[in-house]
Amino acid sequence: MAASTLPTITLRDGTTIPRLGMGTWRMGDDPARRKDEVRSLQEGLDSGLRLIDTAEMYGSGRSESVVGEAIRGRRDDVYLVSKVLPSNADYNGTIKACKRSLSYLQTDSLDLYLLHWRSSTPLEETIGAFETLQKEGLIKRWGVSNFDTSDMNTLDRINPQAMVNQILYSLIYRGTEYDLQERDARHHVASMAYCPLGQGGAFLKNATLVQIAQQHETSLGPATPAQIALAWVLRRPNVIPIPKAATPQHQHYNRAATEIQLTEADLAALDRAFPPPRHKEPLAVI
Repeated sequence: MAASTLPTITLRDGTTIPRLGMGTWRMGDDPARRKDEVRSLQEGLDSGLRLIDTAEMYGSGRSESVVGEAIRGRRDDVYLVSKVLPSNADYNGTIKACKRSLSYLQTDSLDLYLLHWRSSTPLEETIGAFETLQKEGLIKRWGVSNFDTSDMNTLDRINPQAMVNQILYSLIYRGTEYDLQERDARHHVASMAYCPLGQGGAFLKNATLVQIAQQHETSLGPATPAQIALAWVLRRPNVIPIPKAATPQHQHYNRAATEIQLTEADLAALDRAFPPPRHKEPLAVI
């Protein structure tokens, strides 16, 4: 099977990007893995995975440093995302945090800057800092992370220009399907799904996932349960999963998941194994 063309999404400002990105949580924590992590991101870029997501919180800049090394000399190939900690989200703190992230990333600007989660700092103050950063050319766009439906409604009343709401979403965390994802889609806010394969991958041993994987193939060979789980997240057109791949091989397998077309029978079986929400649930956060 030939490698598929990556699905894309057009953001509210007209920018079109691939609808599969690369996460970096915990990259940089182990110096012995750094070479593989850098190469993994580079090979992802080579395969068309333009979006790289990171944050100042990830290793206190260590992940941003790995990303900076990986994108050196090819910044134009990347849609670069980072995040400010709530503890730094006052006006001056946001400005300083962004400049610090840019230093680690060895670049002059971010394509997208997110508030990592809501804090006691008034949203007006953080958004004011985002607007200043935009005017100075240090960020091109801004958004949020871990905002629930009521938070997004509040944000829209203040400034309805958020590009993205980054949320926890996977087969084992489906609560945002109840209302948040549809609400954001109606307001032209993309949902960026972190940890789409869970943490540790224990749920990937589920018998239904294993059985469905046996019925699909990719250009790399028989599908894996992880690829099925990732293809399931990709089924929603307003969602951008950002799985981490710490090795080039893992990155190739994530990329190949875009070749899988789940059938209606597959989706029904996954709904039975991992039921969708029947009522509003508290926003899950890792």
